Amino acid sequence: MVTTTLTPPQQSIEEKLITLTGIKWQTFKAIMSDVGDGRAWRIAYAEGVLEIRMLLTEHEEPVGMIEHFVGVVVDELEIEMRQLGALTLEREDLARAIEPDSCFYIQNESVVRGKSINLPTDPPPDLVIESDYTNSSLNKFSIYASLGVPEIWRYRNQSLQVYQLVEGSYEKKENSLAFPFLPIAEIPNFIEQSKTIGQRAAVRLFRERVKEVLAQ
Repeated sequence: MVTTTLTPPQQSIEEKLITLTGIKWQTFKAIMSDVGDGRAWRIAYAEGVLEIRMLLTEHEEPVGMIEHFVGVVVDELEIEMRQLGALTLEREDLARAIEPDSCFYIQNESVVRGKSINLPTDPPPDLVIESDYTNSSLNKFSIYASLGVPEIWRYRNQSLQVYQLVEGSYEKKENSLAFPFLPIAEIPNFIEQSKTIGQRAAVRLFRERVKEVLAQ
């Protein structure tokens, strides 16, 4: 008798990506209207191409931690922010739309406080978070640039990179525009620590680090 042992295939952290071409703006809007809120995917749309990303835990967890960390920073600075998650950012006049993994109004919080965001009447978010596990068929940075988003934090491969909009395109920077004092390079270490000591413990450690930096 031969015994066969089945080994489960290793799970890939690659997100499922669906790309649709030849999609007119009206069709894109109709799709978004039909599916409504509460969906477990993000979109990017430009030049007739609609990209749909199905999200994984490996994608969402770092974003959640970064959201906690941003909350810590604004609390320690005693300033306001407006966190709007995967807010759909769209401009019909440009035929472009995108949903970040998370976004924040910081410098412009008072301008949009309590409002329903409508670009370009309202300013775009001051800070956008992107957690990349999939190679996009669209140049998402070009979409954000056309919308005028001033700063992007991109988390990928346990590294957090900062990009600032300079004369219509993004340049990699060492420091954040919203929080120039913040040691950005240390944030991935706190995300990794959360996997062993717990998320709230990592947030508390991050708070102590922020206090230490502010006291310098």
